[in-house]
Amino acid sequence: MDRLSSEKLILVNREPNGIAVVTINRPDSLNSLTRAMNVDLAQAFKSLDRDESVRVIILTGSGRSFCSGVDLTAAEDVFKGDVKDPESDPVVQMERCRKPIIGAIKGFAVTAGFEIALACDILVAAKGAKFMDTHARFGIFPSWGLSQKLSRIIGVNKAREVSLTATPLTAEVAEKLGFVNHLVEDGELMKKTREIAEAIVKNNQDMVLRYKSVINDGIKLDLGHALSLEKERAHDYYNGMTKEQFKKMQEFIAGRSSKKQSKL
Repeated sequence: MDRLSSEKLILVNREPNGIAVVTINRPDSLNSLTRAMNVDLAQAFKSLDRDESVRVIILTGSGRSFCSGVDLTAAEDVFKGDVKDPESDPVVQMERCRKPIIGAIKGFAVTAGFEIALACDILVAAKGAKFMDTHARFGIFPSWGLSQKLSRIIGVNKAREVSLTATPLTAEVAEKLGFVNHLVEDGELMKKTREIAEAIVKNNQDMVLRYKSVINDGIKLDLGHALSLEKERAHDYYNGMTKEQFKKMQEFIAGRSSKKQSKL
């Protein structure tokens, strides 16, 4: 296990199967984030992105909650720090990360925790989990994407209600709105998350990275330009393949077809 800070508030466990688990580890404070934790979390994702042995990343929180947001007792240190430095910004590093990130959410994901959840590619939530945006309640201006991302996922009107009233969005409602992929019992949270991670690991790693990239880049564009982006990258990909690579593709497909497919 990597020792990312003297207090081990951000834990990273690289497993031999290609899965890495990042845990926000401050359970006594419901995993609220300090400036140092933000830096360590950013560096964890940067390191895992560079590690070729890691194929998929699971992000979770220890104890009863995922992340209760920024530690407001240290708010000035967090908000007046070098907030424009992408190297110490966990959300920027998550967005830059080429590897799929699966969020395993239980308890509360509040404000900064909500924004970190939004930076994940796939979300699995335990029943009873709640997402809450308290920016308007405490006079904090959003800077990790909540004001823009949420409305694009759950719809503008619902996003306005969640953010302007600072009332919880339950995991049950979030699943119906397409924000949460899977809703499970608390005891099944990591099991389901691992099932998804293992299904990703079994696929062609190069294509997993390329596919995540084209999806995430494409959603920033209108449909016409997004389709052109897909066509352009497909053209570049196939033109760059050698006969040997085409042969390996056929062998990989033949090998997969002879095995039982996983069920999610």
